[in-house]
Amino acid sequence: MSDGPTHVTTAAQLGLMSCRHCGTVWQGAAEGAACGRCGTRLHIRKPHSIQFTWALLIAAAVMYLPANLLPVMITRSLFGAQYDTILSGVIYFWVSGAYGLAAIVFVASFLVPLFKLSALTLMTLMAQRRSDWRQQERATLYRILEVIGRWSMLDVFVVSLLAGLVRIQGFAEVTAGVGIAAFGAVVVLTMLASLSFDPRLSWDSAPVAQDAMNAAGINETERTA
Repeated sequence: MSDGPTHVTTAAQLGLMSCRHCGTVWQGAAEGAACGRCGTRLHIRKPHSIQFTWALLIAAAVMYLPANLLPVMITRSLFGAQYDTILSGVIYFWVSGAYGLAAIVFVASFLVPLFKLSALTLMTLMAQRRSDWRQQERATLYRILEVIGRWSMLDVFVVSLLAGLVRIQGFAEVTAGVGIAAFGAVVVLTMLASLSFDPRLSWDSAPVAQDAMNAAGINETERTA
């Protein structure tokens, strides 16, 4: 695949603007005008998309460390208490021979959040710089993030299920540790960051975007706000 720009005619260049609520497409509508169908304010791009996405990504990155360093599951029995982090649980499953379960937990609880953070950071940085580097691949990457996002809470579900099963058996007590709250925060923050990011910004290379914004009467400050 080529690293060069992909020259396409955008909806903004054609004077088209879609309503983010009902999906109606309007031609010649002014920036900030009300949708004639549902009344939602019309914008060529999501307002404050870059700023909101950066704020959520930074918060998610801060929570990523305690999510992996603090215990997510506490097991109490007659033999004492055991505190397990995500990685210690992966190691335990691997040593016990449950290779498939270890791989699932490692991918869903460690690699997926890290991948989402890295991918969203890359896309936000490229969109902010209005780079035309691999625009098609970046669009595909965003669709991948939407697909895998629904599996991000797998580790939380596993801990909840184990807690219920072990308590029913009565031999031990399993409770969620503070790490699971941090992990849940990472998942929620990355989901919100993905929602706040406008994937159409990936197609706004510098010359094309400037022409479209000029045609709509929007200055640079309004675009990035």
